[in-house]
Amino acid sequence: MPVEDREKWDKRFEELDPYGDAPSLVLARHESLLPTSGKALDLAGGTGRHACWLAQRGMDVTLADISSQGLKRAHRRAETAGLHVRGLQMDLQEDPFPPGPWSLILSCLYLWRPLIPTAISQLSAEGLLVILQPTVTNLERHSRPPQEYLLQEDELLSLAMGLEIVHHEQGWLDDGRHDGFLVARKRP
Repeated sequence: MPVEDREKWDKRFEELDPYGDAPSLVLARHESLLPTSGKALDLAGGTGRHACWLAQRGMDVTLADISSQGLKRAHRRAETAGLHVRGLQMDLQEDPFPPGPWSLILSCLYLWRPLIPTAISQLSAEGLLVILQPTVTNLERHSRPPQEYLLQEDELLSLAMGLEIVHHEQGWLDDGRHDGFLVARKRP
């Protein structure tokens, strides 16, 4: 990711917390599908709303993000809640993937397709890959995110090849976007 992107996210997270404190409504609605122990990796987790939620549920969480400002906010959020979340500043497109095995890898509102096979390879046996990402249909109501960061219709299923699909849905979901949502398990 170019330096400009790092600077853009640092500035954005320094000025505000664009997603608030609560986890995604879609993710929270499916919390019964997610583990409450083990190691979790939150990819591009920004200010830590999902990382803290997973830690609160009992997971050992690492948040990987390019923004130092996002990680600072995540650290403050975790500290205030009495939680421990490990922050890892990294460029997910350039730096080596954090080594697993991971019981859960979460990617919420971050799409870089070449990362997905690597993420799958770092899951533990029975580990879960969870992806929540807007689709191209989202542009019918929202101008963001731009098209290059949107899934094609039903693309998530093809990205999870080789995994057991635990749950998949797509549509105008709880967070007000046209999202694809996937929970998939690595077979032992």
